[in-house]
Amino acid sequence: MRGVARASVSLGSLSLLRFFGIPWSWSLAASLGLCLGKEGWWYLYVAIRTAKRDLNGLYVLLRVKLALHRHMCKGSTIPSIFAQTVALHPDKPALVYEATGETWTFSQLDQLSNAVAHWALSQGWASGDVVAVFMESRPMVVALWLGLAKVGVEAALINFNLRCDSLVHCVGVSNSRGIVFGAELADAVLEVSASLNGSMVRFCSGELSPDCLASLSAQPLDPLLASSPRLPPSANAHQKGFNDKLFYIYTSGTTGLPKAAIVVHSRYYRIAAFGYHAFRMRHDDVVYNCLPLYHSAGNIMGVGQCLIFGLTVVVKRKFSASRFWDDCIKHKCTVVQYIGEICRYLLSQPVRAAETGHQVRLAVGNGLRPSVWEAFTKRFRVAQVGEFYGATECNCSIANMDGKVGACGFNSRILPNVYPIRLVKVDEESMELVRDREGLCVPCQPGEPGLLVGRINQQDPLRRFDGYASQDATSKKIAHDVFRKGDSAYLSGDVLVMDELGYMYFRDRSGDTFRWRGENVSTTELEGTLSTLLGQTDVAVYGVPVPGVEGKAGMAAIADGAGHFDCNSFLCQVQKALPPYARPIFLRICSQVDTTGTFKIQKTRLQREGFDPHHTTDRIYFLNSRLGRYEAVNEELYSAIMEGRVSL
Repeated sequence: MRGVARASVSLGSLSLLRFFGIPWSWSLAASLGLCLGKEGWWYLYVAIRTAKRDLNGLYVLLRVKLALHRHMCKGSTIPSIFAQTVALHPDKPALVYEATGETWTFSQLDQLSNAVAHWALSQGWASGDVVAVFMESRPMVVALWLGLAKVGVEAALINFNLRCDSLVHCVGVSNSRGIVFGAELADAVLEVSASLNGSMVRFCSGELSPDCLASLSAQPLDPLLASSPRLPPSANAHQKGFNDKLFYIYTSGTTGLPKAAIVVHSRYYRIAAFGYHAFRMRHDDVVYNCLPLYHSAGNIMGVGQCLIFGLTVVVKRKFSASRFWDDCIKHKCTVVQYIGEICRYLLSQPVRAAETGHQVRLAVGNGLRPSVWEAFTKRFRVAQVGEFYGATECNCSIANMDGKVGACGFNSRILPNVYPIRLVKVDEESMELVRDREGLCVPCQPGEPGLLVGRINQQDPLRRFDGYASQDATSKKIAHDVFRKGDSAYLSGDVLVMDELGYMYFRDRSGDTFRWRGENVSTTELEGTLSTLLGQTDVAVYGVPVPGVEGKAGMAAIADGAGHFDCNSFLCQVQKALPPYARPIFLRICSQVDTTGTFKIQKTRLQREGFDPHHTTDRIYFLNSRLGRYEAVNEELYSAIMEGRVSL
């Protein structure tokens, strides 16, 4: 009856408006307004503003979902999909190694990965075994894990910055039966040689002297691959399917040492395909990949375009701001990959002709700040930024498909359940989920920051969560009764905020991690390392924001009741023990570190006070990387850092 009454009022209103000579279109709009009411108008407004975006997102989602279903039915794997790519483009450049200019065609990459597969079989490795790969970024990394996958062996892709205990942990947690390392990392392997599993066989790729190989108990890999068959291994070499393990990628957790995230074949395909379709890449694109190949961004979002869609990918050993645009011109790149820091480094370079003489139309990555975003596209004349949010193991990836500045993706406000992700309220202090009277998580309203979660469905490749090598670590990332009773959801650990149109913006990383220089740093792991270096002294590690800089700079509060702390000695120790991104930028030397009754370190006050000398009488130091020493932070230096006059 309410609907009939509203319709009658609307018809009457139409007649009255026509009587006064008001145009028909206005009459229709007024009638519609009476029918819809306030909520209806809002729904209509959002629908009109987001229809094109949402339809495009739905198209991409369905296209990836159908492709996943097709490969699932066929029992595909990444090697079998790659074989189809090779058949289509046998002589096309697949990977280009920028350091040497060496080009590998699809056939050559296929043949070398076949040699790796036969070599793996000759070692007695079988489907389900794990081999650690520890080398700097180059095409050989791809040939190794791809060749191992052809016989069902899983690679553990180790961060080449890791040293000492972290390195031993990452090799050991995957239960690797062997390790392949690059000659450039021989010293790092030698440091931990005695701590590695004695039964683990070791192989070195690259040139090392016989004496050095002997000290490492390692065999040279290159001659073994040169003598291995180039034909594909037997189809019966392994019995893996689309949802079986492909390799491990390590990700910093909220506590403890790095976790080995499981990447299955379908997940690899999903990430690569999502990027390809969401950002409208083309088969003739050339991708400039300066990101490390132990990361999912470099090895899946980047190299995946080569293996699955036949794009040429230029692999850079290490990022160089001064060579970036020259490389792009040299190799005729049309797509570049980034993390937020890379874009900022490029903007800090002197203006040069190469920065606008390139053919790059698309930049794909994450962590690009809004202010840097607009400056980057304008100065370097890059037409499109493909910003996305995602983690190696997550089931709630999102992408910015229409160039909304600052947004890392979106979810439809009109059809939110098509892609079941949500921002839910958490306690700001404990980061515990806030629940309603029925025990369900409380969804955030537009403008309210919340934890991003994704509903888990193990039967759906888009929504499954494969977890980590550690079952305990896997369990900690799953919550129950989130969307509805009896369900389960993946906890991203990241706080985002959504606007009224459904665009999402990265706000912060929850838990005991912070992101710096494109790496996730575990505060718990870092506290343990620093405490050991300082003779088990109490240490609290946390990230602090610095204006104009992506991520958070690492800060360590160190208990020094005796007043004997020596900055120079401390810096020498951390330079040996830690990769550059994990070294504390700021130090706070205090008489004691606050702890709870159960000796858990309290960081809330420390994080709030940051490195501002006005808030404390404790000594605060800043790592001046140009001078190679820690300097005391006074009011003048503090102001210079806050105003961006001192580089971090």
